[in-house]
Amino acid sequence: MNSDSDLQIAGDILEVPHLLQAPREHPATVAEFVGLARSIAADRGRWEHLVRYDATTRWYHRLRTGPGYEVWLLSWVPGQGSGLHDHGGSSGVLTVLDGELTERTERGKRVLASGVQRVFAPGYAHEVVNDALEPAVSLHVYFPGLTDMPMHTRLRSAEGTPVACAAPTPYGPVDTVRS
Repeated sequence: MNSDSDLQIAGDILEVPHLLQAPREHPATVAEFVGLARSIAADRGRWEHLVRYDATTRWYHRLRTGPGYEVWLLSWVPGQGSGLHDHGGSSGVLTVLDGELTERTERGKRVLASGVQRVFAPGYAHEVVNDALEPAVSLHVYFPGLTDMPMHTRLRSAEGTPVACAAPTPYGPVDTVRS
C-alpha cells in the first residue's frame, strides 16, 4: 500500500472542517510556547524598533501578556549578565534574536548564537551573560508569568574553581565552569 492510496482512502482532512480543531488564541503547551517565541522572532518589525541598549543596566521590555504567560524582550551590551538565578515556579523559553549569549549552569557553559532556543522547567538555575564583543537581544517567554526570580550564590569546588550553581542538584556531581 502506498501513500497515494492511503490519501485517497482517508481523504483530505481539510475537506472535513468539523474534524479540525479551532486555532487557539493563546498557547497552552510547551510546543506552542516555543512556536510563539519562533513566530515573534521571525517578525522583526514587531520588536526591533523597541530595543534599547543601556550600558549601566540590562534593558528589558514586556512585549506581550496572555492568560498565564508573559513575553519579554531583553538587550545585553558586552559584559552584561543576569547573575545566577532560577525562575521560581515558571517554565520558560529563551530565544536569542541577535548576537550571542553564554549560558552557564551547573553542567558547564554553552554559547547561544542567534536563533538558538532553550526551554527550561521551574527551578532551572542558570546565568546568562554577553561574553561577546557585540550587543545581543533575547526573547523570554515565561509560563506562568514570572513572579519570582531567586538569585543564587556561587560555590567553589575543592580546587577553588567557581561552579555555577548553589542549589542542590539531583543530577550528581557538579561540573565546574572554566572562565
